[in-house]
Amino acid sequence: MAVHLRLARTGRHKRPMYRLVAADSRKARDGRFLEILGIFDPLKDAGLPELKQDRVLTWLHQGAQPSVTVRTLLRRAGVWKQFETEKAAQKKTAAK
Repeated sequence: MAVHLRLARTGRHKRPMYRLVAADSRKARDGRFLEILGIFDPLKDAGLPELKQDRVLTWLHQGAQPSVTVRTLLRRAGVWKQFETEKAAQKKTAAK
């Protein structure tokens, strides 16, 4: 099963809210998901998502693939940089 990190739309008409979810890649956009990892409200001034950073990192280390939009949100929140540094450290220790 291929797991993707992506956005699922919630909210009412012209007031979108998105959940950052870990979902099977074969499921529909707003369909069944494995876990809710955060919330993103694009209408807020900051435009930053509220994330469960430890769970996001866990899914990324297990091989979940983020969508392009989710990767951008993770970069804004600083989670993507943390993931890359942890991944580089693991490679460095594995090479020794």
